[in-house]
Amino acid sequence: MENPMDMTGKRVLVTGASSGIGRETCVLLSRLGARVVLSGRNMENLEAALADMEPGEHVISPYDLAGVEGIPAWVRSLAKENGPFSGCVHSAGYFMGKAFALIKPQEVRDAFAVNFDAAFALAQGFRHKSARDPGPASIVFVTSVAGFVGSPTHTLYSATKGALISFSKSLALELARENIRVNCVAPALVKTPLMEAGFTRFTQEMQNKILGDHPLGLGMPMDVAHSAVFLLSDAATWITGTTLVVDGGYLAH
Repeated sequence: MENPMDMTGKRVLVTGASSGIGRETCVLLSRLGARVVLSGRNMENLEAALADMEPGEHVISPYDLAGVEGIPAWVRSLAKENGPFSGCVHSAGYFMGKAFALIKPQEVRDAFAVNFDAAFALAQGFRHKSARDPGPASIVFVTSVAGFVGSPTHTLYSATKGALISFSKSLALELARENIRVNCVAPALVKTPLMEAGFTRFTQEMQNKILGDHPLGLGMPMDVAHSAVFLLSDAATWITGTTLVVDGGYLAH
């Protein structure tokens, strides 16, 4: 039986591959036959992610996305060394929960650098003819439900994720003529190691409130990975400029 999500032979760049959603996206892509370039800042964690993947022509390329200016050239160099890309998943992210009045200008710059500026630069590098496979291609940005709804202490995070959602719509229209689709995945609260460590510090009342806001329970990284890979795959060839909400019912309230 034909698998519309088969990724055999397709090369995909994944940022934030050292943990959480990015890591599970790499694992799933390898199971579907893709050739993955894993990027993140922690080499040890990247190697651990690679060890969990199915064997293949996978490559580790550590990069600190705070170096925004160098991203387009970095993407082109990866394509030159390993072959052109047909997909890109920007899963790396910067989270800050802090009262608006306490946020410093440098923290604003830091948050936008990774969550938005890096996405912009990745798209610039990816669309370059020297970096991209001549066939259909797809970019997926991992954003957040915080881009749709407000929450105290999340003003900066929400701003970066909302910007990414808006950016993807216009970018999808601009790149459609180049046969590149652009979409977002917007998860709610996902059980990553970092999230679970913080969750235990909440009172039982706070934990119950959070769980109650997610009718289907909290998500797992693989839940989001499935959605990201769907948008990369040929199963989504008529989908662009949209944001797929993966939130366990959070926004249904």
